[in-house]
Amino acid sequence: MKLRVQLQCKNLHEYLRELSPEILDRLYNHPATCLAVYRELPSLAKNYVMRMLFLDQPLPQAAVALWVKKDSQKDHDECVSVLAGLRLWHSQQLQGGLQGYILNPVFKDNLRTALLGGGRAWAEEGSSLGPDRHARDIDSLDRYAMERWEVILQFMVGSPSAVSQDLAHLLVQAGLMKSEAGEAPYITSAGFQFLLLDTASQLWYFTLQYLKTAQSRGMDLVEILSFLFQLSFSTLGRDYSVEGMSESLLTFLQHLREFGLVFQRKRKSRRYYPTRLAITLAAGVATSSSSSSSNLASTPGTGEAGFIVVETNYRIYAYTNSELQIALVALFSEMLYRFPNVVVAQLTRESVQQAIANGITAQQIIHFLRTRAHPVMLTQTPVLPPTITDQIRLWELERDRLQFTEGVLYNQFLSQADFEVLRDRAQGLDCLVWQDVAHRVMVVTPQGHSEVKRFWKRQRSHT
Repeated sequence: MKLRVQLQCKNLHEYLRELSPEILDRLYNHPATCLAVYRELPSLAKNYVMRMLFLDQPLPQAAVALWVKKDSQKDHDECVSVLAGLRLWHSQQLQGGLQGYILNPVFKDNLRTALLGGGRAWAEEGSSLGPDRHARDIDSLDRYAMERWEVILQFMVGSPSAVSQDLAHLLVQAGLMKSEAGEAPYITSAGFQFLLLDTASQLWYFTLQYLKTAQSRGMDLVEILSFLFQLSFSTLGRDYSVEGMSESLLTFLQHLREFGLVFQRKRKSRRYYPTRLAITLAAGVATSSSSSSSNLASTPGTGEAGFIVVETNYRIYAYTNSELQIALVALFSEMLYRFPNVVVAQLTRESVQQAIANGITAQQIIHFLRTRAHPVMLTQTPVLPPTITDQIRLWELERDRLQFTEGVLYNQFLSQADFEVLRDRAQGLDCLVWQDVAHRVMVVTPQGHSEVKRFWKRQRSHT
């Protein structure tokens, strides 16, 4: 998806490569992490790791290079870069001055444990607590997960939704919403693009933003990352015990519960159920592409990909019962009528320009309408009437022609020299907004006004 505002949604390896060597080495102390990282490696890199997994001596780099044909040198170089960047292997000098590769010993030992069995259980199953009288089946877990995730998305588009203050703050920190003093948060251009992503990509991007703030919250990044990887190997529909969890992990579990990644009947419940969202999150489903949105049909609340009809009279007919999709349409249009299975809206100059004022671009509005187009509209070429797309772009250009800036006016100078002295001072302070030399008029920013005024008083006192 090519939009003007690009979400920086890294895949798993890109994220891990940005971590410090100390954190990476601590991460590899957990077999689940090692297996999860191995699972996401390119096929050739997996082959390299398997060949070296049971070797205790380094292999010469020249010998490793012979594992691929000459025309595959680019793939070999990419694997070397990935394995070195993730600290999965190290360069080591051999006898005779040659260079060799050896697997990271901590990673090697724990990957062996993960593949061959042994070690402690990654998560304690809830069976140790006895049968659950309120057990959840897979269908109910799926419904719960999507309901919880949709609450977050509905909050983003301004629908009344109960979310915690922590979550609202995280949405602002991630740049998906903006909060002015004394006002409720509202969606940004990046937030609108976020809503166009498929659910898996949304979850991964959101999780990355959460991990960025984990340490500032006093949480152990290694601990919560390891727990996420453990969840990816859990069994859907099976319950697990919270016994032995640290306070930091219990707090993280409550956040996962709010995101719909785990189900816990009560906050103090001793067992939890991982949902499908949690299992697919760290299992590579959401990490294969940095900004993929090929699966728009999986957006929460839509039973089908196409439900919007746009007419040349600027009317929009949205055939959906989803509160989320209706709220999305309302971000840039004026709602006229609502019936049991369809809403009617109108694209107006005011509604589009209000959306643009909130950071949504004309291209994003057009992209939304095109990707949600009803199958009937898909038979047309182009899909959207050109009059509609052109007018949306013109409304954006019309608004961009004028830019309003607050300022303080200075005029009635007695001489050209006085004007130029004060003008030069304002320029030096980088607070000059506008000047008219011929009429001796200038405007400075409100922030720079006090300093310019003090300078002028000192200047007058010396003359």
